[in-house]
Amino acid sequence: MQDVVESEFQQQVERLHRLTVYMRWSMVFVLWLTVGLASLWGFRYEMSLLKEHFTWAALRYGIMFNRLPSLGLAFCIGLTLSVLYWQTRNILWGRSPKWQQRLEKQVLRIRHQGAQHPLWHWVCRQ
Repeated sequence: MQDVVESEFQQQVERLHRLTVYMRWSMVFVLWLTVGLASLWGFRYEMSLLKEHFTWAALRYGIMFNRLPSLGLAFCIGLTLSVLYWQTRNILWGRSPKWQQRLEKQVLRIRHQGAQHPLWHWVCRQ
């Protein structure tokens, strides 16, 4: 009986982790659709010039004189790389004990709150 309860708990922890991964990638996707596309639109003239005559100096000046699109692209690239690094680290070396403990505490909180918790249907489904 204890093994069944423990197995169910571990499945719920795994579902919460999977949901966390999906949500992080969804956030990256939405960020690219909003900020990333707007930033690329801000670079449209510089990109047309770079397509004809690419030089590192032209790229540098394009970035320097378009600070807001540059910051937007840097933010999108940074967030994408951080999520990619986080997921790769979890795949190669497993979840850290601290992260595992945090997931377990969150599952216990979701179970305690019951169906009122927004994640209950995804984590604690039967």
